[in-house]
Amino acid sequence: QVQLVESGGGLVQAGGSLRLSCGASGRTFSTYVMGWFRQAPGKEREFVADISWSGGNIHYSDSVKGRFTISRDNAKNTVYLQMNSLKPEDTAVYYCAADRTGNSWSSWGQGTQVTVSS
Repeated sequence: QVQLVESGGGLVQAGGSLRLSCGASGRTFSTYVMGWFRQAPGKEREFVADISWSGGNIHYSDSVKGRFTISRDNAKNTVYLQMNSLKPEDTAVYYCAADRTGNSWSSWGQGTQVTVSS
């Protein structure tokens, strides 16, 4: 398994931006599909975005498409989530995940809180 540590969460006003980072340990980071998920209070965890090992294949949920951008730097073992035009409904704990097999992910970070005020 790979160890994941998220950072970059915080409090921002609606319309603002945040950039989340997820640092990974391990020498095989560049081979993993990486993803971002979020969980709002009282709701199930939901998919936000994922990115293939090369960065050439990216998917977004409909709720964030056009506002969020996922990217990765394999030299730094880091995946990013640039979040623009934030809305109060984006408020959630955001989790980084690694190594997708089918619909399962082998490693998860501890999460970082994002709060968007109206």
